[in-house]
Amino acid sequence: MITDKGPLDGVRVLDFTRVLSGPYATMILGDLGAEVIKIESLEKGDETRNFPPYVGDLSHYFIALNRNKSSITLDLKTPEGAKIAKDLAATSDVVIENFRPGVMDKLGLGYEELKKDNPALVYCAISGFGAEGPLKDKPSFDIVAQALSGIMSVNREPDQSPTKLGVPLGDMSGGIFGVFGILAALHEATTKKVGRKVDISMLDSLLGMLGYLSQLYFVTGKTPEPYGTRHPNIVPYGAIETADGHIIVACLTEGFWRNFANAMGRADLLEDPRYAAYEDRLANREGLEALITEIFKTDTTAAWTQKMEEFDVPHAPILSIAEALDHPNTAARGMIQTVTHPEIGPLKMVSNPVKFVGHTPPEPTPPPKLGENTNTVLSDLLGYTTDEINSLKTKGVIS
Repeated sequence: MITDKGPLDGVRVLDFTRVLSGPYATMILGDLGAEVIKIESLEKGDETRNFPPYVGDLSHYFIALNRNKSSITLDLKTPEGAKIAKDLAATSDVVIENFRPGVMDKLGLGYEELKKDNPALVYCAISGFGAEGPLKDKPSFDIVAQALSGIMSVNREPDQSPTKLGVPLGDMSGGIFGVFGILAALHEATTKKVGRKVDISMLDSLLGMLGYLSQLYFVTGKTPEPYGTRHPNIVPYGAIETADGHIIVACLTEGFWRNFANAMGRADLLEDPRYAAYEDRLANREGLEALITEIFKTDTTAAWTQKMEEFDVPHAPILSIAEALDHPNTAARGMIQTVTHPEIGPLKMVSNPVKFVGHTPPEPTPPPKLGENTNTVLSDLLGYTTDEINSLKTKGVIS
């Protein structure tokens, strides 16, 4: 097995992001081997440093999104602070920010300004609604993007109120698509020596993840209705009540439908004209789902789980977060890693889901303390002397 930093070793990322969408993107880049320099405000830094609960003086929220990064503090509104940021951008391959459109331009740190000294710079801006459009200047958080994307309208049982997704997918999808754009632009910068600005909207990202739901509307002219765990066009699919709980079953193909009917001991359903074909089951879903529920309520979730396993039916228990993280498959895939913090000790974290065969990633660096690497970055990358660094502290440019 080869142990190295990863395929992005040698790529430097200057990170102006905070909260979730941007920090998630830069953590992924750091996990892939990039050097990430996180620029934070002097007193409080990234807002998520102050979100309880804490381990020692580290917020759970900040821990989850900020491994494999260095932290420096800068007052970007001072000429000296802006100059330091600009000089660091000139030595970086990627700049990423998630302010509202126009904020970085006002600071003299927008793409058009930074590319003058670094023509091959990849500049990624993540915002709620992107750099263009009638909503571009409005504030946005995850739940706002979820509401506007249409996702919340279908994320419920038919007779219940709309609800947000349990994970902040609006933020996280912005980070994921940001990484996609950055990696594509990095390839271009490497091969053609030309940079590019990547404009990522959280709302666009969620719209891009609607998948077949958007096409369902385009094809039928009807907006998709909420089905809860059920599928709008596939039966049986979703949560089925048992004698002591629920089990998820997903019969996405005719082969799995046959397996499912046999697992229930109801091979006769395969010949029943109401349920034999895909379209028939969809047209008669209410009767079929009621019949399935009646059968499943005669036994426990554990018993049906064993049956589904025996007959090769896609299925799953509905796990809690704790159960999912403690699952043997999670461990086998190396999805839990331990980061050693010099003051707090070992910290468990969910690891990068991208695996490279034959590669063992090194132990990640722990989330940095606020401004922990300011002196090192200024001296090693920009050549500042101790006296110059102390002068910047006195002026309140760094902390």
